[in-house]
Amino acid sequence: MNWDRVQGQWKQMKGKAKTKWGKLTDNDLDVIAGQKDQLVGRIQERYGIQKDEAQRQVEDWSRSLGEENASEAERNREVRRAS
Repeated sequence: MNWDRVQGQWKQMKGKAKTKWGKLTDNDLDVIAGQKDQLVGRIQERYGIQKDEAQRQVEDWSRSLGEENASEAERNREVRRAS
């Protein structure tokens, strides 16, 4: 999923981010407000990891969201065809 979509849907994405990075607080997620660089920084801070590792995790997570959305769209198409 491209980051513009993540940012635009941040309220929905916060729960998924919290599931992925449980050390992030609700306040962290509010401050991040869909900003990729803020998310990377907070992950670095909370998990004590290097910036490149935090960036890799965020990229992987974003990519998995895109795959999840594609799978959901395919399921919806199948349901419509079956109707």
